[in-house]
Amino acid sequence: MTPLRLGYLYGFGAYLLWGFIPIYLKLLRPAGPMEILAHRIIWSVVFVALLLAALRNVGFLRSLARRPRTLAGIVVAAALIAVNWGTYIYGVNSARVVETALGYFINPLVSVLLGVLVLRERLRPAQWVALGVGAAAVAVLTVDYGRLPYLALILAASFAGYGLAKKRLGLPAAEGLFVESAVLALPALAYLGWLASRGGSTFGEVSAGHTALLVAAGAVTAVPLLLFAGAANRLPLTALGMLQYVAPVLQLGCGVLIFHEPMPPARLAGFTLVWLALVIFSLDALRTGRRTRAAARAADPLPAAAH
Repeated sequence: MTPLRLGYLYGFGAYLLWGFIPIYLKLLRPAGPMEILAHRIIWSVVFVALLLAALRNVGFLRSLARRPRTLAGIVVAAALIAVNWGTYIYGVNSARVVETALGYFINPLVSVLLGVLVLRERLRPAQWVALGVGAAAVAVLTVDYGRLPYLALILAASFAGYGLAKKRLGLPAAEGLFVESAVLALPALAYLGWLASRGGSTFGEVSAGHTALLVAAGAVTAVPLLLFAGAANRLPLTALGMLQYVAPVLQLGCGVLIFHEPMPPARLAGFTLVWLALVIFSLDALRTGRRTRAAARAADPLPAAAH
């Protein structure tokens, strides 16, 4: 199998797993969102630690200890992904899967906005149009919900911020996830201890299957991230960008078709505007990618064998 095909396989696998994660989270009830989040953190540490030990790749911890700025960046990334995970779990288990899907649809637009505000990047006209249409979509959905779709906005902003932090850190997926989860492990353990002391823990109390599902949160968290890293190393950025819409489409399908959440006409109109913004954004990215490759070929017309 060629690296490109393997990259598509990894990418589709990652987004497929992320797309159906609402079903898994629903199975964790009656555990509350904070308990699920704490278990997700703890078992992620355990799962990735075992993986790194199997790969004999633990030496990176020593080098990180000598890089305080990198450690500070990891703390920021950990806080952002904790907010993202916690918000998503709360949204799924409060019957708002459709709104959480919206968050991941608008995430690319928020990432572009962060590029302007934080990295001082200049946008092309089509990108400005996509942002404008996205803002109109949020306005329509605000009218429909009777409030800002704050879950979607928190999810989009936290994941876009996490992506920016990860880009600056440049850590491999497994190592990055391990350190981020390790940063959060102590407060997660403290919360689970407090919950157990109050008799509110569901771990080991509901059924063996429920306990196994909580333990499986480590693999459910880590496996898609590792598949995504494999895809990112093999696919062009534009291809990876197209694949990212698989997850929210599946999440939306879970919300409407499986969990029977409402999709009134006004909400559908808002989602349609979001999809229009993403079409404009994606077509612009594809066109720019083609122009960049054409310019590269024009600058170096000789085939690789001639060098």
